[in-house]
Order: sequence, then C-alpha cells, then structure tokens
Amino acid sequence: MNIGDSLESALRAIAANKLRSFLTMLGVVIGVGSVIAMIGIGEGTKRKSLENIEIMGTNMLTVVPNWMRGGRSMGAQAGATLRPEDVEDLKRFVPTINLISGGVQDRGVMVKFGNRSYNTTVLGCEPQMAIIRNATKMQAGRWFTAEDDAMLAEKAVLGWLVYDQLFDGENPIGATIKIKGRNYEVVGVVAYKGGSGWMNPDDQIYIPLQTAQRRLMGKVDRLDLISIQAMNTEFLPYTQARVEEVLAMKRRSAAGDELFRVFNQGEWIEQIQTQTRLLGFLLAGIASVSLLVGGIGIMNIMLVSVTERTREIGLRKAIGAKRGSILAQFLLESVVMCLSGGIIGILLGYAATLFVAGLLKVPPLISPQAVALAFGFSAMVGLFFGLYPALRASKLEPIEALRYE
Repeated sequence: MNIGDSLESALRAIAANKLRSFLTMLGVVIGVGSVIAMIGIGEGTKRKSLENIEIMGTNMLTVVPNWMRGGRSMGAQAGATLRPEDVEDLKRFVPTINLISGGVQDRGVMVKFGNRSYNTTVLGCEPQMAIIRNATKMQAGRWFTAEDDAMLAEKAVLGWLVYDQLFDGENPIGATIKIKGRNYEVVGVVAYKGGSGWMNPDDQIYIPLQTAQRRLMGKVDRLDLISIQAMNTEFLPYTQARVEEVLAMKRRSAAGDELFRVFNQGEWIEQIQTQTRLLGFLLAGIASVSLLVGGIGIMNIMLVSVTERTREIGLRKAIGAKRGSILAQFLLESVVMCLSGGIIGILLGYAATLFVAGLLKVPPLISPQAVALAFGFSAMVGLFFGLYPALRASKLEPIEALRYE
C-alpha cells in the first residue's frame, strides 16, 4: 500500500464522519485564525504608531517643563521651568542644533468661524517650527513669518482637521476666525498628515509665538516647550546630552531635581518597536494555546477512531497490510485534518484582521512569514498529536483486533 492509497483511505475516513471531523478541526481553525489575526493587528498597530511619530520628524527633540520626578510634581515648587532665554542659551552652547523654537500652548481652546465651532490645541511658536515638525507641505496659503512674529500679528495656520471642521471645503485663506474671542486671519492650512492622539498635528492651530505669549495666553516670561531639530539623526544622542547639560545649570529645584524632561523622537520609535514586538509575541503565544488545545482534541478523536476501527485494523493486517501502512493512514488523517483546519484558519484570520483593523483604523499587515509559521505549526500539531494514536493502531495484533467487540 503506497502513500497515495494511504492518503485516499485517510480522506475516506474523514469524509465518513464529516461533522466529527469538522468539530475536531475547529480547535486548529480557531488557533491558526487567532495567530494570524493577532500578528496582523499587532503589526498594523505598530506601523500606525510609528507613522504617528515619524510624521512629526525623526530627528527632533522636545523639551517640556515640570516633569514628575520621584513620584511628586515639580511644577508647584518650580513655577515656569522653561524661559525664552533658554532658547538663546541652547543656540549658543549646542552646536549640533539645526533649528530651535520655543512654544506655548493651550489645549481644549474653543475656535469659531461663523456659526461653526471646534475645540482644538493652539500652539504659539516661531516660523521654523514648520520645518522642525515636518509641516512645511501646505494644502493652501503659507506659514506666518518672522516679521509677523515680531509685530505680534494675529495670524493663524490651521491643521487639516481644524480646517475641515471649521470650513468644510470652503476657501479659508484670508478668513477671520475667533480664538478666545480675538480675531485671527487664516494665512495657511497644513496638508493632511494623518496623525492621531493628543499630539495630532492635524488637530492644531499655529500662531506666532510673541502673539501667543503677549496677546492670547499671558505667558510672557515662560515657555511650555522647546522643539529642536538636530543636524541629522546621528547627532541626536549628543544633542540631547548637551541640551540636558545646558538646561541643568539653571533649571534645577532646591533638592537638585531637574525641572525639565527631554524627549527624543528616536527613542520613542525604539520604545514603540520594542513594546509592540513584545506585545505581538505575547498575543501570538496566547493564540497558540488554542492550537495546543486543538491538537489535544485531535489526539483524543484519533484515539477514539482507533478504538472504533479495531476490527478493521485487524482485518487489514490479517490480509497482509503492513505496520507502516496502518501508521501512515492514521497519521495522514491527523495531518490532513490539521492542514485543512490551518487553511480555513488562515482565511478566517485574514478576514478578522481586515475587520478589526478597519474598526481600529490601523493598516492590516499580514506577512507571508506569519502565514507560513501558522500553517507550518498546524502541520506540526497534526504530526505530533497524531503520532501516538497512529502508533497505537499500527501495534495492534491481528488476532486480538479481530476478537475486539
């Protein structure tokens, strides 16, 4: 009896018990589908998170004040921990800085145009912030200029989402919007970047720094952040170290704590990659438990099948079937069920990835390696859990098997 005959016999045995075979495969279907879906959704979430950071620029440092240190807020005792003169000090003492801009901001500000209103973040900054934050591509108009900043001009550049909410396709250039009751002329709209979260660049209004400090927010002698662009990505670690050294000379509490924190965009990317990788392994491991359970179910059903077909096995051995033929038939039954379950699971996992990714608004990323891994794992489950029942069937003695009732 060759391998083709054994496969044909295995397929007939599976077809003879369609419902039982399907229920047996169900554990493998769920396991493979879960692995595919978890990996696809996890990779998509990772890609989306990285894109959200990269659209802000990959060689950027952000300095913020009043960071939590030692489990307590430093803000109450420190007051304004970043000041306009800090920007000048950093320009002077950190040679690897390419561009730098101080900034003040208010979140949850009500902005109005006509009878429309929208809550957003208003960021007062210098014109070079457009380059630092990779926001130079404009959908319409221009950025405000250094002259606008010096003259305390009430000009505004809108993020794409703010424009969409307030103008709904109308031409915004030259229009007047109200920010905290004051009139601002819209001079530009930044092109859509597709960000999300509290730092979404599409959900911001940019106005000149001096205007924001003196006319809108009353933060004349303080900054909420300092944004820095290094000369290139290779200089980021050195630039960060020098920025921390320069600021630490003046911005420390009485207890010696630093009253600022420097965020490195490159470090954020590395942290997200590490975290999402670990999360992906964890989710895939949890999903793999379903495959293990499915494999145990297959072993159980195959043992039942051997018991039910004891007389058949004895008869086949009595007329000359070899031990290897019996082993191959039952092993092939297990492998075929697992591979069939694996194929169905891959299709269901792909569909689930598309569905969940659509709900979460992340790109579905299903790599060929993940599909091959899940499919190969299902074949290994079939071999591993089908081997013992197949060996047990092949070792039955013909006379004892024929006597079995």
